Order: sequence, then structure tokens, then C-alpha cells
Amino acid sequence: MKAAVLGSPIAHSLSPVLHQAAHRALGLTGWTYQAIECDEAALPALIASCGPDWAGLSLTMPLKRAVLPLLDHIEPLAAEAGAANTVVFAAGHRHGHNTDVPGLLAALAERGISGTSLPPHPAVLILGAGATARSALAALRALSITQLTVAARDPARASDLLATADRLGLKIALTPFDAPHDPPDLLISTVPANAADLYAHRIAERTFLPGAVLDIVYDPWPTPLTTAARQAGAPVADGFDLLLHQAVGQFQLMTGSPAPLEPMRTAGLAALAERG
Repeated sequence: MKAAVLGSPIAHSLSPVLHQAAHRALGLTGWTYQAIECDEAALPALIASCGPDWAGLSLTMPLKRAVLPLLDHIEPLAAEAGAANTVVFAAGHRHGHNTDVPGLLAALAERGISGTSLPPHPAVLILGAGATARSALAALRALSITQLTVAARDPARASDLLATADRLGLKIALTPFDAPHDPPDLLISTVPANAADLYAHRIAERTFLPGAVLDIVYDPWPTPLTTAARQAGAPVADGFDLLLHQAVGQFQLMTGSPAPLEPMRTAGLAALAERG
């Protein structure tokens, strides 16, 4: 059976390393998983070309939203978040799933960040307003957080995020990306590499000290943001934590088998170490 991760750019993706390690650990010798360069324009034709020998697809930006009209079924979580990072082919149908949300929750919990570790009515700041930010909203709802602030690089393009917040029953204060903020109890960065450097500098200068940090970036790894937060003593979940746990969900959806977490973790960390 075939599976792949799609995105543009995609050469940096660690997903093949994680999924291939899981295949080896479980002896799934008939399975393949590759990275395929694919943008929004090419997505419909690529999905249409996937025959019965295809188990599923992992999707990176900018495809998590673009795939929704191409699906036969969308799980409620993906519909609420307005983003599907996983397509599973079954009985001739395309099923859309979101494993980013449970992956976010698992990544936070693994680092001791949960609804019980945060104070009552925690202050939360999300950096960015894209598809991963929308998944973060769904994860925050699962933590019983109903109000938060989003620092958007382009507030005029945050309409999808605001619509997601409405579906989830969340209240959002939208602010400019570089605006000053009081230190939140939880900072979640969903922006690309180096885009959060402003906040890394603030943390390094001790003018902005969040209680806990999640940064979705894993290349480069560690990021300036996670490095500064660790040096400041904050609990940190990083992009590799998220990538690993969302891949666990994808693997289980595609293969029907429990994912071997530790072999996947070991292979992913070794690949990151090789990248320096």
C-alpha cells in the first residue's frame, strides 16, 4: 500500500522518516511512504490519480484547507477546525481527518502542559492565523479555554480563523503581530521558522515571560523561540513533539494498526540530529 505527504515546499518534511520507521517496526514490508511536491493547483489531479493501492495522504500547508471541497466525508473535528491534515482512502471514498488537534494536546501533555497545570481562566496567545492556528483553537476548546488572543501577521486575512472560533464557541481578541502583550500563561506559535523571532528576543530579554510555550516549527530545530523559552525556565513543547503525535494518529488511520511511538521518536530525533 502507498501513502505520502503532500505540500509545497516538502523536501524538508520528516513525515517519511516517521512513517517508514513505523512500517519497519511493525514489519509492514508492503507499505511505502514518500514526500510529493504538490501545491493547491495540483492537488485535485493528484488526489484523483490515487487508486485502490493508496491508503492515505498527509497534508501540510497550504493544502489543509484546500482539500476540504475534494473530500467525500469530513470528520466533525476537521469540519469544525476548517482544516484536514489527513486523507484516508476507503471503499472508493476520500475521508478527511484532523490529527493536528489530538497531536497538539498530546504534545502539550507530554511536556506537563494540560488543563490542570494551567491556572483557572488562563491567558492564551496564539501567533499566526492559518490552518494550524485553527487546529490550535480546537485543542484549546478541549482544554476548556474559551477566550484567547491571536496576534495575526495580516489581520485582514483572519476571516477563516474567526469563522472557526465562532463554530467552536470561542471568543478571540485579534491584534497586530508586533503589538506588545502581557505575558500569557500559554504561548502557541503557528508561524513559519524565524517569524516568531521578535517574541524570542522579548523572552531572552526577560520583558515577556510566558508560562508555557508550544512552537509548531521543527525545521530549524530547536527554534530561537523554544531555546529562549527553555533558558527562561518555561515548559516547552516543540514542533517535533507535534509532528510525532499527529503522525501517530495518521499512521493508525491509514494502517489500522497502533503506532509504535518510540521507534518513530527515535528515528525522527536521529534525522534531526543529522541535519544539525
